[in-house]
Amino acid sequence: MLMTEFTLDEQLLQKIATFTRRPLSSEEVYAFPVILCDNEVDRDCERFSLEALKTLAEMFIGKTGIFDHDPKGENQTARIFDTCVMEDTSRKTQAGEVYTAVVGKAYMVRTDDNRSLIAEIDAGIKKEVSISCSIAHKKCSVCGSDKAVSSCSHIRGKRYGEKLCHTVLCEPTDAYEWSFVAIPAQRNAGVTKGYSPDAVSKMPSDEHEVSLREVTKRLFLLEPALPVSELRPLLSLLGEDRLRALSESLKRLSHKRKQANSPAATKELHILNGYKL
Repeated sequence: MLMTEFTLDEQLLQKIATFTRRPLSSEEVYAFPVILCDNEVDRDCERFSLEALKTLAEMFIGKTGIFDHDPKGENQTARIFDTCVMEDTSRKTQAGEVYTAVVGKAYMVRTDDNRSLIAEIDAGIKKEVSISCSIAHKKCSVCGSDKAVSSCSHIRGKRYGEKLCHTVLCEPTDAYEWSFVAIPAQRNAGVTKGYSPDAVSKMPSDEHEVSLREVTKRLFLLEPALPVSELRPLLSLLGEDRLRALSESLKRLSHKRKQANSPAATKELHILNGYKL
């Protein structure tokens, strides 16, 4: 079990002070632990590599916490002031690795306006969150091919012998924000990847569902102003062939933008299991 709880001592207050205009006292600050992401295979049949987790731990220091990935300024709620990579040696992931997670320490200033939010966090109501970041390589767990470059014939969620096919997310290039969300993709996080409310609790094996998620992500990452809650119902009306064709077109467009030094396509990923979209 991950030991995530901490005491807000003078050393941690000094770390918080690097993000504030004046030093804050422990009475002014509410701080809490956040599992940002881990190396377990999630509901999207994806997982972070161990090296990716180490990189993300560094990248997420200073990143703001918002609601539902809505970038409006008034949605800024908390900020990560410290992170670490923690292992639970008593657990193994589906890929056979020791369970490992990026654990963040987040803070907010106590005000009358956020009193109810703090109460909901303490009560475990506001618990799940997701992260947004850029990933350079997405490798097939079976054959090792980089899906950011070319596709392979292996299907996520399907077993090939003893191997469960999933995508390994490698080499993060940037971290953007973390958000409180309703339903996580990563089962073990209080902070997790975004997970659509109408998705099943098991890992997707249906190709239409997998394609639908892929296209929804690609559209959102190419144009973040498009609301995911409106995109998905519309895309669900498309058949499997059209979704695949659209996914390939979006993949080519994303590749062209990268070549033109446009912002890299983001990988939407999602407060502690005890307190991983």
